Amino acid sequence: MDPELRVAAAAFPPDDLSDIAAARRRNREFEESVRPDTAGQLLDVHDLSADGVPIRVYAPAGPPRRRPVLVWFHGGAFVLGGLATDDPRCSRLAVHADALVVAVDYRLAPEHPAPAALEDCYRALTWVAGHLALLGGCVRRLAVAGASAGGGLAAGTALLARDRGGPPIVFQHLLYPALDDRLLTRSSRESAGVPVFDSNSAVAMWRHYLAGQPATPYLAPARMADLAGLPPAYLVTAEHDPLRDEGIEYATRLLAAGVACELHVVPGAFHAFDTFAPNAAVSRNADLEYGRVLSDAFRIAGGVPEPMPAGA
Repeated sequence: MDPELRVAAAAFPPDDLSDIAAARRRNREFEESVRPDTAGQLLDVHDLSADGVPIRVYAPAGPPRRRPVLVWFHGGAFVLGGLATDDPRCSRLAVHADALVVAVDYRLAPEHPAPAALEDCYRALTWVAGHLALLGGCVRRLAVAGASAGGGLAAGTALLARDRGGPPIVFQHLLYPALDDRLLTRSSRESAGVPVFDSNSAVAMWRHYLAGQPATPYLAPARMADLAGLPPAYLVTAEHDPLRDEGIEYATRLLAAGVACELHVVPGAFHAFDTFAPNAAVSRNADLEYGRVLSDAFRIAGGVPEPMPAGA
C-alpha cells in the first residue's frame, strides 16, 4: 500500500453497514470534519429543487458565461450521504474544470430501495438539462459523474439517457464505481479487511439497495449486454478495492463496444482513497487529474465557455 495511505488507513477500518443508523452517524461526523470553506474558493453555492429532488449548485465566480455542467452523484453504498457528502470534491471540480457542478441528493436505501436512487438521479439530470438557461449551463457540454455507489448511479443514468432518449450526455466520469451486484470477481471475493470499504461492505451495500429484488442492467450496469452508443468515459479503480475488477471489466467492455474510455488503476490505493486521505500525494495528483480530464472532455465537446447573452 502507498506509505501515506497506509498511515491514513489506520483511522478508517472497513465500514460496518449492519447498523445503518450508526454508519450514518459516523458518516456525518466525517463530513463535518472535512467541510470546505467555499468562500475561499471563489464559488457561489446554492441549493435548489430539481423536480422534487434536492440539488446543490457550485458555480465558479467571475463574469457570467455558459459553462459546462457536471451532474454529480455522491457515494455512500446507496445508504449514506447527502448534499454535503462531496462538498470538498464538488468545490474543487467546479474550480479546476471551470464548470457548474450540480450535486444530487437522491433517496437512500434501505428506506427507499432500488430503483428510487437511480430514478432520482435521472429525474435530476433531465431537470438540469431543461433548465440550463437558468443555471448558466451549456447544452453541448453536459456530463454525469459519481464516486463509488454514485459512480454506479452515473453509469446507470447514462444508460437510461441512451435508452429513454434522454438528455445528450457528452462524458461520464466514474470513480471506483459500484457496477455489479453479483460480486464474482477476484477483487470482490478477496478484499476482506481492506480500509474504508471491503468485500463484506460490498455484500451489505447490494443487500440494502436491492432489498431482495433482482438487479436490472440499469441498477447494476455491468449486467448490460450492449454498451454501444454511450458517452466517452473516464474510469478510476484502486488496487486494494473490492470494486477494482468490475471497473476494469466495464472499461474493457466499453472499449470493445466502440466507446472511448480512459482507465486508471491507482496502485497502492484503497477505495475512496482521495476522500479519506485527501492530503496524500497520490490523492492530490488524482484530484488535479480529475479537473484536467473534465476540462479536456468539455473542450472537445463544445469549445471554450460561451459568453452569456446580453440581459441574461
